[in-house]
Amino acid sequence: MSQQIQQETLRRVAEIFDQHVPFHNLLGMDIKRYDMDGVEIQVTMKPELIGNIHQQILHGGVTATVLDVVGGLTAFSGLVASRDDWSQEELENRIKTLGTIDLRIDYLRPGRGEIFTGTGTVIRAGNRVSVSRMELHNEKGDHIAFGTGTYMVG
Repeated sequence: MSQQIQQETLRRVAEIFDQHVPFHNLLGMDIKRYDMDGVEIQVTMKPELIGNIHQQILHGGVTATVLDVVGGLTAFSGLVASRDDWSQEELENRIKTLGTIDLRIDYLRPGRGEIFTGTGTVIRAGNRVSVSRMELHNEKGDHIAFGTGTYMVG
């Protein structure tokens, strides 16, 4: 599989996650980058995302959701990179089975900020199960949370 086909596959997956998942749209998730080097998803703070009205901080469920989406996309890019001989059909079938098996979130500090960015790296890219590590930072670079996720990729 050429790098061009890999990138086109990831572009199509990003389009699905970015534009066609209603919950992601509700939260205002925006995939800024998704390629073989990683993923970057942003969420802009808005009143509907506040979890603590007294401190005006991001809801922990939003944090978990962003990290889960980052982890799933990261795991899938690891799968795509794991072999050179994927067919387009095989990868399209694999994305249909992508799902979270386990998710651990460590909240490091309150979610204060205006723009939150989630990034991820592959820990293990397997044929059926992959593991990702994810981070969430605010626009000042404060590390809000990190997570580890295990994902079904086939």
